[in-house]
Amino acid sequence: MELSEARKRAEELRAIIEKNNRLYYDQDAPELEDFEYDALTRELKAIEAEYPQLVTASSPTQHVGGTASSKFSKVTHAVKMESLQDAFSLDELRDFDARVREAGVTPQYVVEAKIDGLSVSLEYRDGQLVRGSTRGDGVVGEDVTENLATIADIPKTLHGAPAFLEVRGEVYMPHSAFFRLKEQQELEDKTPFKNPRNAAAGSLRQKDAAITASRGLSIFVFNLQQCEGRSFATHHETLDYIKSLGFPVSPRYSVFANIEDAIREIETIGALRGTLEYDIDGAVIKVNDLAARRVLGSTNKFPRWAIAFKYPPEVKESVVRDIEVTVGRTGVLTPTAVFDPVFLAGTSVSRASLHNGDIIRNLGVGIGDTIQVRKAGDIIPEVIAVTAHAPGGRPFCMPDTCPSCGAPVVHLQDETALRCVNPECPAQSLRNLIHFASRDAMAIDGLGEAVAVQLTEKGLVHTVADLYALTEEDLLGLDKFKSKSAQNLLSAIERSKANNLDKLLFGLGIRNIGDKAAALLAEHFGSMDAVRAASPEQMCEIDGFGAVMAQSVQEFFAKEGTRDLLQRLADAGVNMRWTGAPKGTALAGMTLVVTGTLPTLSRQEAEALIAQNGGKAAGSVSKKTSYVVAGAAAGSKLTKAQALGIPVLDEAGLYALIQNGPHT
Repeated sequence: MELSEARKRAEELRAIIEKNNRLYYDQDAPELEDFEYDALTRELKAIEAEYPQLVTASSPTQHVGGTASSKFSKVTHAVKMESLQDAFSLDELRDFDARVREAGVTPQYVVEAKIDGLSVSLEYRDGQLVRGSTRGDGVVGEDVTENLATIADIPKTLHGAPAFLEVRGEVYMPHSAFFRLKEQQELEDKTPFKNPRNAAAGSLRQKDAAITASRGLSIFVFNLQQCEGRSFATHHETLDYIKSLGFPVSPRYSVFANIEDAIREIETIGALRGTLEYDIDGAVIKVNDLAARRVLGSTNKFPRWAIAFKYPPEVKESVVRDIEVTVGRTGVLTPTAVFDPVFLAGTSVSRASLHNGDIIRNLGVGIGDTIQVRKAGDIIPEVIAVTAHAPGGRPFCMPDTCPSCGAPVVHLQDETALRCVNPECPAQSLRNLIHFASRDAMAIDGLGEAVAVQLTEKGLVHTVADLYALTEEDLLGLDKFKSKSAQNLLSAIERSKANNLDKLLFGLGIRNIGDKAAALLAEHFGSMDAVRAASPEQMCEIDGFGAVMAQSVQEFFAKEGTRDLLQRLADAGVNMRWTGAPKGTALAGMTLVVTGTLPTLSRQEAEALIAQNGGKAAGSVSKKTSYVVAGAAAGSKLTKAQALGIPVLDEAGLYALIQNGPHT
């Protein structure tokens, strides 16, 4: 490659890599799979090695990819949170060993699984968690103390701890939690996270710590960053010490006398990938002796005493036997490839979503074609290419009519997906029923997916209004239903009639309207009739309610069948009015931020109390903030409030403010 050609290609690669760095580290939504990103990075490194004059200080090969988001306060790390050099072959590991020995070190190695999550620092003073932060660019990260404090596996208090301790770990989302979240997102017609790593990062970097708390995150701690008053000789010692303090540490760590034994351990860990409850994208070899690490030092980006081996993606070929098209709760048509079973990342796989017609056309996939299949992030099966077309075959075409009800399907503006807009569509009826009965909606105990399937398949329920006409005789015809279980379900259905209006609005499954948006509508307008009569402009007057949500509400009420559905629900005795406590005015016009742990109120309870008294509960501190309500381990929000001169209250002060008003 000539210099001019190399310069052009290097610029192209830097642009692609930096874009994916922003998507991966800052937005938790990468476009490239890890192996694709790694291949581009290796290509750039090779060009820069051949032409050193092309290396720039801003090249992604010279710095850690993340940045500190403006959503959170910045934290400067006292100990740099370095990245690791990657290896993609066993010979590269042997070359690493040779470099260590050339530096005069006779190493022992510790091998650990490389957890695929979000790297964080945890700081403790006198045994109390005082700050938690993301890696960011390795030097400056984000203060996410409140969110990290919601993770059950992170100790909030350490017994027998030194005066100051800082550890580094990887926050991850277990597979079981990921699949629950993905199912919930699909049910709510939200774009699901692509893999557990993105889900973990997106969940940790929420402005609302309550969302983080609901996501089931966990952590493995893998490094001791700072420790006052104690010294250690080896990395293995530090892991044992961290473990003794109550931290969940790297799940498998052992010391090996030479590189070949370390490589055998890496191969063993690789063979276990498909059996683990968490994602790993490689294994890490670290020099065990801490004094030797100081001799070896670091480059601008990587320590010279550690290296990460990246496992190659497992890709298998199979033959497509069918492409099934299913209809979701909101009418979206989703094609799924059904192929001969292949064994990938520890499990047998025979199905993979093709997402939409555009992806099918881009792949050119048809029934009978030979395809390549992998698991994205070792979790979600996906078709990545067609390697051979069936003789005489042609790419699959999405249907013009709904496979469930036969109604014509449409392309809505600005959407890639096809959608069935028939309100009587049976497939949508099933998913609408499941959503309507769910805990955050009408909370009908005993009406789970299995019961919902039977009710729809037997023609007993076509719309959610049919629930309120069910009889014991109807239910006794269902599988596994006896008189007691039938009465229990009927009682739960009857109780749901008294739910507040926000539960009903959310249960109706209006696109883009979650439980919080439903509550805003219900409280603001007070009745279903008032919500139905409201214009989009009137809805947008609600603080926190946007134009897209308002448009979705208007479209829902304009649908043929909505008026009849609501009338049937009202005739059945379902509550159509907001019955919440009248909003007080003690905090009217005030904006309050709750931070830290209060003595008796959770953050959600404190924010609800503020809203009930006419105030606005905000997630971040600004010059417009009236008061900050601070509890234990308040962190950066308290610091910012003090810097801005904003009055700070404790829990008792909040109650006093509501009771007596502000001091003059």
